[in-house]
Amino acid sequence: QVQLVESGGGSVQAGGSLRLSCAASVSIYSFACTGWFRQAPGKEREGVAVLCTADWSTYYADSVKGRFTISQDNAKRTLYLKMDSLKPEDTAMYYCAAGRVTSTATMAVRRMTDFEYWGQGTQVTVSS
Repeated sequence: QVQLVESGGGSVQAGGSLRLSCAASVSIYSFACTGWFRQAPGKEREGVAVLCTADWSTYYADSVKGRFTISQDNAKRTLYLKMDSLKPEDTAMYYCAAGRVTSTATMAVRRMTDFEYWGQGTQVTVSS
């Protein structure tokens, strides 16, 4: 049974940084793509950052390019999202996700259903 558990969320002032972690119960090598999504109140869930290992491609939402970095540590079975220069509009529930469908990162973020496994979410609140 695959489980993903996020941690690292919290409250931070604008301009600050956070690093989200997502611990997997299985080897990250078993996933074709991993990613981070977020959902703010009243808004649809959106892809923030995705990494696919078939071609080691990455996707970043335009709103986070240059500020967020996705990475993974296979030995620790952990996915990370480093978030710098945080803005109030980054406030949302952040979810990690993983899937075994081979894809590129750009295609995977469009087909959210390719991500079979989801964490429970961790709240990020950025104050101005």
